[in-house]
Amino acid sequence: MVAYKLSAGTALLSLTVRSLAVPVVSEPTTTFTATPAFTPPVRPHSNVTDHGPYTGPPPTTTGAKTTDVLAPSIPALPPGPNAFDYPSDGELHAPLPAPYTPSGGVGTNGSAPVYRVLSDFDYESIALALYQEWIELDLFHWGLATFSEEEFEEAGLKAEDRYLLQFMAEQEVGHATLLSNMLGPSAPVQCSYNYPVTNVREYIDFSQKLTRYGEAGVYGFLNHLNAHDVGQMLLQSITTEARQQMIFRQFEGLFPMPEWFQVGIPQSWAWTLLAPYISSCPANQTRLVWQNFPALHILNQPNPARINGSNAWNETTGGYTNTLSTADIEEDEDCINSTEEGVNCSPGITNNRTNPLSYPGRQVFLQWDEPGFPVGPNNSYITSTSANPPVFAAWVSQLNVTYTPLEEIQNNTAWTVQPNMETFAGDPAVNGTIFLVLTDLDLYVTPYNLTQLNPHVYAVGMYQSG
Repeated sequence: MVAYKLSAGTALLSLTVRSLAVPVVSEPTTTFTATPAFTPPVRPHSNVTDHGPYTGPPPTTTGAKTTDVLAPSIPALPPGPNAFDYPSDGELHAPLPAPYTPSGGVGTNGSAPVYRVLSDFDYESIALALYQEWIELDLFHWGLATFSEEEFEEAGLKAEDRYLLQFMAEQEVGHATLLSNMLGPSAPVQCSYNYPVTNVREYIDFSQKLTRYGEAGVYGFLNHLNAHDVGQMLLQSITTEARQQMIFRQFEGLFPMPEWFQVGIPQSWAWTLLAPYISSCPANQTRLVWQNFPALHILNQPNPARINGSNAWNETTGGYTNTLSTADIEEDEDCINSTEEGVNCSPGITNNRTNPLSYPGRQVFLQWDEPGFPVGPNNSYITSTSANPPVFAAWVSQLNVTYTPLEEIQNNTAWTVQPNMETFAGDPAVNGTIFLVLTDLDLYVTPYNLTQLNPHVYAVGMYQSG
């Protein structure tokens, strides 16, 4: 037995020596063949649909989809009776159902997943996400079809960048197909759209903001779905969208990820931000249940196209996203024209700007719309709020909701001060592209129950803090 071991070891050693002395290089070959596997078809779609504001007849159906309403709001309750039972001491407290498998978890009992929505909450949430995927598919293709190569080049985006944009559009075909399959035959279809941009840099900023609320809207409901298998599939698509959002920040010359955590928002906030850019949908389109809040306009929204981005006034293209406008920027104030490191904002892997777009203590001037405004597909949704007139600004970013008082409130205008806060030590909470909403109450909420704030929300907008 001992001799056998030695000979085996010797043979292994000799093989090892020979493999090190004579490396094998694999050459490409076409002599092997494989039968192609079945390829699932994608959802029928158009790369670019019709565009422009809605000019059709008044809608025959208006308002969010609804049925019997049991209460004006969902009451806040204490934690469940077993919320603190598990000792969390690093020990095992129940038999293992299988080797290397701790007790607990959801969907771990061996039941086959069906990838089908299980409740109204599931359906309406996934349908909202599908509306988002459809607009992204169109938006990414539309930019390539609308702006010339020269216009992209002037914004610092080369052929490789344009191909990346095209590939992101192709990703949306898969996302829309996946969500449609999980919803079934009544899944929403493509619509026509209207984008508040006139040049490539405005287009990139709008895309950066649109993917932001699309991503955040899914994070807000993902762990509330009844169908956890559906949530798993959605997770594997929304993480792709998170990468898209970061790429648009890089295209815009912004720092790619200036936060430690990504924010989640309620479905009604995401629908509020999305719906105004949908012009019309087919007559039999599946409608949504979510609320449309009035718009919040940031009058001195930081402008990433400026050398001093915080020194901006009325430099947006309007609308809920507060997209940057380049119309009033002089050539010597445009950061893309600078050659100075820390000032130039050309597209790149990363940019660390000398002049911050915003800062704690910055005075932020606000204006908001009244409810009752028609928005969305065919102007068939109506903005609404159940809140009293607003008295607080809620800064929603990362894991935090921080309130600051509104000052000098008059004729739907006011100002407030950007707060100084950190998520954890070393992580300024207000950074990146965040959400700013007006409320009538400084209600304590956390990422998992942020929807509890909806009855107190008056207006919704986006703030470009970094």
